[in-house]
Amino acid sequence: MAGVRVLVGTAKGAFVLEADGTRRDWTVTGPLFGGWEIYHVTGSPVDPDRLWASQTSGWFGQQVQRSDDGGRSWKPVGNDFRYAGSTGTHLWYDGTPRPWSFTRVWHLEPSATDPDTLLAGAEDAALFRSVDGGGTWEELSGLRTHRSGPAWQPGAGGLCVHTVLVDPTDPDRLHVAISAAGVFRSADGGASWEPANQGLLQPGIPDEDAEVGACVHRIARHPSRPDTLFMQKHWDVMRSDDAGGSWHEVSGDLPSDFGFPIAVHAHEPETVYVVPITSDAEHYPPEGRLRVYRSRSGGNEWEPLTRGLPQSDCYVNVLRDAMAVDGLDPCGLYFGTTGGQVYASADGGDSWEAAVRDLPRVLSVEVQTLP
Repeated sequence: MAGVRVLVGTAKGAFVLEADGTRRDWTVTGPLFGGWEIYHVTGSPVDPDRLWASQTSGWFGQQVQRSDDGGRSWKPVGNDFRYAGSTGTHLWYDGTPRPWSFTRVWHLEPSATDPDTLLAGAEDAALFRSVDGGGTWEELSGLRTHRSGPAWQPGAGGLCVHTVLVDPTDPDRLHVAISAAGVFRSADGGASWEPANQGLLQPGIPDEDAEVGACVHRIARHPSRPDTLFMQKHWDVMRSDDAGGSWHEVSGDLPSDFGFPIAVHAHEPETVYVVPITSDAEHYPPEGRLRVYRSRSGGNEWEPLTRGLPQSDCYVNVLRDAMAVDGLDPCGLYFGTTGGQVYASADGGDSWEAAVRDLPRVLSVEVQTLP
């Protein structure tokens, strides 16, 4: 029977959860790298033994770790994240110029065909590529040096490349999301980029044709529909059917259209999941009720999924990289909270159970489907 491996990054280490195809009984390994902030842990789609972790510390800086045995052992790999060429400046919160500065890797995106190739989204707003298993890194500098780059300003979490999508039908087609510059897309493997933000209105951006400035929290898509993108941004759930050329709102009847993560069902391209929170100031569920919302129609019509989730006095948040789906049938859905719970559903969200409780603050959740 196929199984799953859930990879969890937290504020004080990484954890690996494993279960068989029933997804009921979980073994938990960790903490790995105890005491370090693990911004993202992920696995190769083509090699179940190849895992990656981004760890950072205010004392020791940034390090990428690699496992070649499914997480049983790890080794640090290349850490030469250097900006290419002249760095220049970008805008700070108050509009003053600030030099570009590498801080940390927020997201690792392994290749769907080559276990030694992966992309790394970083703060400040850089995208790096390694083709030798993380031994060396090269900045795809066309993104950060885009003509609009000097006008980019950070979101509350920093000026970070937090989402990286590679078109499964064409690896040269890339989408990234930057908080708070917006979405950018490339058709040439990252050599050049164009903004993809038309229609992304929000407070402070009255012009729907504004080139940059949208505070995008997360974008997702189904691999069979690479031109259909779903977005959770700073207010509003959005949809694009032209690969980001234009966006329209699909928040519909959600109790709040503010949130961070968004995910698409593994087998149903029009089934989308979000986790609303109260507001940009109140980062907890409306009415203290933890609810995942599902749309089976690609947006606008949403239903709450509550069975097994706390429905009173719950004031956790779910961060942008902390929700994922598996590839089994029925599709499994997983998310982690700032309160340290990791919830699992083996039936597409109809019912939930806590796979583990009382972890440190969860920063990321990824899933590998195991043979």
